[in-house]
Order: sequence, then structure tokens, then C-alpha cells
Amino acid sequence: MDFFNRPIKPNDAGDEQLLNSYRKNGDLAVLGRLFEGYVPLVYGVCLKYLRDEEESKDAVMAIFEELTVKVKKYEIKQFRSWLYVLSRNYCLMQLRSGKKMDVISLNDIMELPVFLNPDSDRSEATMIALERCMDKLPPAQKQSIGLFYLKEQCYKEIAGATGFSLNEVKSYIQNGKRNLKICLEKNSE
Repeated sequence: MDFFNRPIKPNDAGDEQLLNSYRKNGDLAVLGRLFEGYVPLVYGVCLKYLRDEEESKDAVMAIFEELTVKVKKYEIKQFRSWLYVLSRNYCLMQLRSGKKMDVISLNDIMELPVFLNPDSDRSEATMIALERCMDKLPPAQKQSIGLFYLKEQCYKEIAGATGFSLNEVKSYIQNGKRNLKICLEKNSE
């Protein structure tokens, strides 16, 4: 069994302790110990999206590099879930940038596809359709959706950044998702 395919051993209490230690003194060895337990998860996510073992291994290393900065910037309640989303978004950005593209049918779209349906593969055509639909959203919905899904901010952070109330943020995200779904379904017909 190699480094990328061993069992995942999450330890939420230990994860939080290691995160706090890294944030306090910036010791990469501490962050490395934390990340090491999740390498199989990150590799699995990368392999699912990138469909190439070597590219996926490279992506795991690049995601670790992103971690060195991002764990200091974001409030992380559950490291495993947060890391999964970070890994998925990294791979989607790789696909979007044209490094790897798969052909899909727009009829496969469910809810907000790129962000909410991690089991689906996405192509450049889907990303373009999503961008067009995002541009059609009212400004408050577009801003809230962008901060929530692309910048991975929580409701409270979005409210602080935009001046919207928490209820408005929730409403804008919910309505934005619905409007995106409708727009994407219309474009796929």
C-alpha cells in the first residue's frame, strides 16, 4: 500500500490542536502531520476529477502548498470537510483552466453543479454556461453566491463583507441557487 492509498484516520480533536499549533508558530512539520492523515482523501478527490494518477499526485502537493496560506485565513470548523471542498475546488479550477477537459452533457446538471454536486464531472462548456447564468443574477445574489462558493466564506463572513443581514445572505444564496438551476436548465434544452 503506497502513501496515496492508505486508510484515512481522521481525528477531529487532534486536527484542531494541530491547526491551532500551525497557526500559532507556522511550523510546516505540524501542518504536514495534519495533512498526512488526509492525503488519501485528497488524492481520491483529485483522481476522481483529473483522472490521471500523476496529475493527481501533483495536485495533492499543490493543495498542500495552498494549505500553508489558507488555513491561516479561514475559520475551519471541520478540517476534513473543509479540505475536501478545497481539494474539489482546486481540481475544478484545473479543469476550468484547460489543463484537463472532459465532455459532459448539460442535461446532467443538478442544482448548482460545480459546487454542490461533487460526484459529477464538469467540462469547460458547463463552466461557461455557469458563468453566463451567474452574470444574469441580481447583484446581491451574484455577490453572495460568489463569496459562499468561490471564496468559501460562511454566512457571517459574507454579511460582514457586504453589509447584508444573515437572513438576507441566506435568502440571496438560496434564491441565487434556484435562479442558476433554472437558467442552466433553460440553456441545456
